[in-house]
Amino acid sequence: MPVFIRKFFYVRQLVSVMQHSVRHHSGRSYAFLRDKAYINGKWITSKSGKTFQVLNPANGEILGTVPDCGAQETEEAIKAAYDSFQSWRFITAKERGAKLRVLFELQMKHHRELAELLTAEAGKSLKEATGEINYGASFLEWYAEEARRIYGEVIPSSSKNKQLVVLKQPAGVAALITPWNFPNAMITRKMGAALAAGCTVVIKPASDTPYSALAIGALADEAGIPPGVINIIPSSIETTPVVGKTLCESPLVTALSFTGSTHVGKLLLKDCASTVKKVSLELGGNAPFIVFNSANIDRAVAGAMSSKFRNSGQTCICSNRFLVQEKVHDEFIHKLRESMKSQLVVGDGFQPETNIGPLINAKAVEKVSKLVKDAVLKGGNVLFGGKQHDAGENFFQPTLITEVQSDMLIYKEEIFGPVAAVLKFKTEEEAVALANSTRVGLAGYFYSEDISQIWRVAQQLEVGIVGVNESIISTPEAPFGGVKESGLGREGSRHAVDDFTEIKYVCFGGLD
Repeated sequence: MPVFIRKFFYVRQLVSVMQHSVRHHSGRSYAFLRDKAYINGKWITSKSGKTFQVLNPANGEILGTVPDCGAQETEEAIKAAYDSFQSWRFITAKERGAKLRVLFELQMKHHRELAELLTAEAGKSLKEATGEINYGASFLEWYAEEARRIYGEVIPSSSKNKQLVVLKQPAGVAALITPWNFPNAMITRKMGAALAAGCTVVIKPASDTPYSALAIGALADEAGIPPGVINIIPSSIETTPVVGKTLCESPLVTALSFTGSTHVGKLLLKDCASTVKKVSLELGGNAPFIVFNSANIDRAVAGAMSSKFRNSGQTCICSNRFLVQEKVHDEFIHKLRESMKSQLVVGDGFQPETNIGPLINAKAVEKVSKLVKDAVLKGGNVLFGGKQHDAGENFFQPTLITEVQSDMLIYKEEIFGPVAAVLKFKTEEEAVALANSTRVGLAGYFYSEDISQIWRVAQQLEVGIVGVNESIISTPEAPFGGVKESGLGREGSRHAVDDFTEIKYVCFGGLD
């Protein structure tokens, strides 16, 4: 290619980035910040002209505004996805995998810019945000490969003149409703499986973090994903119920995947009943973290630190209830407190030393404060922290509470904050009973060096995911999901495509 042509394309690309970059009074610019909805390959505003603000939770800075999409934009996105599905479903699995591979490579190429945008709108430290972008990309990579491994079956027939074949076919348009705590990875985990299966998607991101979702639209453009295959419709908290109901009740949407609270998940499941959709739900948890007498305490403390304080305690699989056997209770408490004091640094996510950022908003701080106050009133002992942090109105001190009892709200509810609540127990049977004494069952952790105990407890815990002497359990190769009221279906692994495919049985007769 002649030099002047290369320079032309370079300048055009540079101008495009500059046009989309937004510089704030913080002095930072965000190359992938998009302020429009993404429908049928086009960037659009809402028909009403309404927008809503997106704030940096660390300092309250207004990052910008995005369209407040309602029922009309949702229906347009569904129609675009439905029309695109008619061709996308027949693209070969190899071709779909190739498109996902390009999307993976682009996310890795731009990981720094995407991480900075994520830190700005979600508040997590830049190191954690970078980890999420890499983690999110790993699902695109996995499903780029998995697209060619969605197998059917040939069933031995009882009749000589028949052949029985089972096909796995894409379900259709999939609605993906995603949370704010992992605004990139929760999309790629769902979207990767859906696109690999041959579905098209309408993505409704959380109101607090729409920019990370819209950035995926920018990557899709660059990757050459056909218009209508990926559609992204941001909406405010006030408009979200209308958007959700439209997605649930549309006969053109055949699958819905949601990550969020159990309460909202139940409402969506009810609304989807009118059109009998395939529904997958990844809902709230109340993860037990059990430390038995035989445990390696240093390893257990390290696991507690990573499991509890990742994203300031705002993950669905964060340890919520620490159950520690009486013989090692005091040692564990002492070492956990010292680790919290020496390792946790609260601050703005862009500060390099920060590993505890803000909670997502003031409502989240109010909830955590309420849980801590209730525990103290009922006899809990605050050994560390316990208050709002002076770094800003959305920050809460890393907190350690002991003498927790099962009647406290902090034991019953998902904390979603940097608070470790510890309860002492005597026997294995008591620990398992306490761990299972909840209507939810997403993840559970325990530390033990007794192999017989490990096998017993792993089988008895009523959760969908178990970490044994390990707290980093999420990976694209393994199924992620819960039991009881923590959800339906699985994400990640080969099993996730089941939520986006239909089984068709074909009987070939007259083969004499």
